[in-house]
Amino acid sequence: MSLADLTFDQWRSFDLSTARQVAQQAADLAGGRVVTVEVVEHLGARMHRVRIERNAQEFALVPGGTVTLGFDLDTWQPTSEQATDYQESLEEGFGYGPDLRAHLGLLLSPRRHVTLATVLMAVEDENLTESPTDMPAVLAARGLRMPSSDEWEHACGAGASTLFRWGNDCPLDRIPYDDPTGPQHRPNALGLRIAYDTYRTELTSDVTAVHGGDGGESACGGYGHLLGWLPLATANRNPFLATEFVYSPEGEEMYEDFSTRPVLAL
Repeated sequence: MSLADLTFDQWRSFDLSTARQVAQQAADLAGGRVVTVEVVEHLGARMHRVRIERNAQEFALVPGGTVTLGFDLDTWQPTSEQATDYQESLEEGFGYGPDLRAHLGLLLSPRRHVTLATVLMAVEDENLTESPTDMPAVLAARGLRMPSSDEWEHACGAGASTLFRWGNDCPLDRIPYDDPTGPQHRPNALGLRIAYDTYRTELTSDVTAVHGGDGGESACGGYGHLLGWLPLATANRNPFLATEFVYSPEGEEMYEDFSTRPVLAL
């Protein structure tokens, strides 16, 4: 089959033999080699993971098609522990709304349907070597590009509708920095090391958003436990951090503190 026609739902329905054939087709198009093809369980569903190496860099296959992104606040209910933790942060002067639902409504992308192409996405993010405005040309010279925000979110959640890529819950007695064995350290369903460290700040082609972390702002600021985990939420686009700092004159001068996750079009 043509990779241009491959959808995420089809990918999940394949047997291992078919998944290997698709992986080899993607590797041939990329001028690389297949490293691994495996089957994993992700939130009760079956998923294939493919890693392809190209020019000493590993990429994961991210099937596209019409997918659902964003977080559905209308059907979500926080646990009593999450609501209490947020109120404690609010009392310390942190938070963007009177309750957790209002806070998330300002940070998370809304529920929506988008159509995306199947791509290869770098397993590891890489630090910027130029300013955010110059980085696209640097990547283009390697045959790569920055992901879109929708591509990043889709690759991170891999079909999950939960707050985090691993589920709706997170430890509320520590922040990610203090949790060396927490769920953020496990590869995601597609084999990406993504949304794993709040000290990271991943940039995409969307200048109104950053992903996967907040540069350590929540940890250093003492925001509280839940607010310390939320930068890792799949749909969190940190719009205030993006517009007020990262894409400001000050942020342009600190580009080495930011990263991106290169994409190879197929």
